[in-house]
Amino acid sequence: MKTVDFIRMQDGTAEEYAYLDELEDRYKAELPDRILAALAKLEHSLSGYKISRLEHCLQAATRAHRAGESDEMIVAALLHDLGDELATYSHSEMAAAILRPFVSDEIYWVVKHHGIFQMYYYAHHCGGNRNARDQFKDHPYYDAAVRFCHEYDQNCFDPDYDSESLEFFKPIVERVFARPHAFDAEQQARYAA
Repeated sequence: MKTVDFIRMQDGTAEEYAYLDELEDRYKAELPDRILAALAKLEHSLSGYKISRLEHCLQAATRAHRAGESDEMIVAALLHDLGDELATYSHSEMAAAILRPFVSDEIYWVVKHHGIFQMYYYAHHCGGNRNARDQFKDHPYYDAAVRFCHEYDQNCFDPDYDSESLEFFKPIVERVFARPHAFDAEQQARYAA
């Protein structure tokens, strides 16, 4: 494969950066496939539950799909725990970062904070604060996060639930990841909050 000649970015030419842009565009187009492959790896992740982490994500997405949610919400439900493998202590933020350019501010915020909101269902059994989510009580997306966790997270551990397959969700993932929203400085400032 052809490579650029520079070893410091400041020395690159317009032609070299045009070539790199072309390669990057192809790489970006393959993002849905990489995401689906990462999800498939969750089949062998985090044991102890009656189902795999992949099945948990499939149940969440299936429930969202069957409830008539938007493609963005279905994909958010599918990916909400994708960060479990590499971001054990910040999985919500990792999943949200992956989704950020492709979903609404509300869905981004919900996924980013779902770990705290999900604690409502179990933290009191582990010595934690089940009401930690109340720190966001006045946030405009608070109710959306409560609803997401209630309908598409805490109830998605059923070994008898008839989930759709990962392959079923491929076209939805492709649609969502095919159209990144504009991502400018103003949006970056909003997402940082």
